Amino acid sequence: MSEPSLLHEPVLLGESLRLLAPIAGDTVLDATVGLGGHAEAFLKAIGPSGTLIGLDADARHLALAKERLVPLPGTLILHHTNFRDIAALSLPHCNIVFADLGLCSAHIDDGERGFSFRTDAPLDLRFDVSTGQSAASLIASSTEQQLMDILRRYGELQHVRRLAALLAKNTPATTAQLRVCVEESYGWRAPSFLPQVFQAFRIAVNDELGALETFLNAVPFLLAAGGRWGMISFHSLEDRLVKRRFRDLTAHDRDTITGKRIGTPPFTAVTMKPVRASPEEVARNPRSRSALLRVVQRV
Repeated sequence: MSEPSLLHEPVLLGESLRLLAPIAGDTVLDATVGLGGHAEAFLKAIGPSGTLIGLDADARHLALAKERLVPLPGTLILHHTNFRDIAALSLPHCNIVFADLGLCSAHIDDGERGFSFRTDAPLDLRFDVSTGQSAASLIASSTEQQLMDILRRYGELQHVRRLAALLAKNTPATTAQLRVCVEESYGWRAPSFLPQVFQAFRIAVNDELGALETFLNAVPFLLAAGGRWGMISFHSLEDRLVKRRFRDLTAHDRDTITGKRIGTPPFTAVTMKPVRASPEEVARNPRSRSALLRVVQRV
C-alpha cells in the first residue's frame, strides 16, 4: 500500500487565509482536515496559543495529517469522524470553521478504493472503510429503478436507463467493470460521463449530501461572535446547499404585514459572490478550476 504524498497544493489556500483571517490564539475547526494542507497554514497563523481541531472520515489520511501537524506549535485535537457528527463532539466555540468538500487528491492518486476510473481497483468508494457498504455492494443490492435514481440525482445524468440496466445485470465489483458498463452504454461519449457516474456512487455510498446538510445546520451553534465560516465546494449539488444555507443565515426577517426588513440577521456575507482560483493556481493545480469559496461571519 503506497503512502499518499503530503505535498499536494491545498486549493484556494491564500484566499482562505485572507478571508477567514486567522490570528494568534484563535480556535479553528478544520472539518475536512485530509492530509493537513489547510490545517498546517491555520496552525502557523494561530501560533502556540491557538487551537486547531481537525476532523476527517478517513482514518489513514488523519494519521498522516497528524504526523504533519504535531511538530507545529499550538494545541492540536484530531477526531476520526465525519463532520456530520460535530454536534456529538462537545466542541468549544470556534473563531473559524472551515471545510473543503473536494475529493482529496490522495484518494485519486492511490487508486486503492476505486476513486479513480483510470486504474483498476475494488469498487469501494467509501471514505471510512469501517462503516457502511461499498459501491459494489450498493449496486448489487439496488433495483434498476434505484440505480437510475442514484445516477440522476447524484450524477446529474439524464439518459441513464440503459446504464442502470447494465449495472443491474452485471453488478460490477471493480472500477474496470464499471467503466466497461459505462463504455457499453455511452460509446464514444463515455469519457465525458465517467466522472459523473463515479461521483454519483461516491456521493450515494458516503451520503455526502445528507452529511453536508447536517453539518450546515450544526455549525452556527459552534461559531463564536465575530467568527468566520468558510466552505469550498466543487460541484453544483453541494454548492447549491452551501449557497442556500448561507443565504438563509444572512437574510433579514420581514414584517408579515408591511414586508419591511426587521431585526438583524445572525450572519453577514464576507463574499458576495464565490471566490474562484486564479489562472495561475489553475495552471499549477487543475483540480482548483471548479473550486468555489464562500465565507460568512457571525454577527
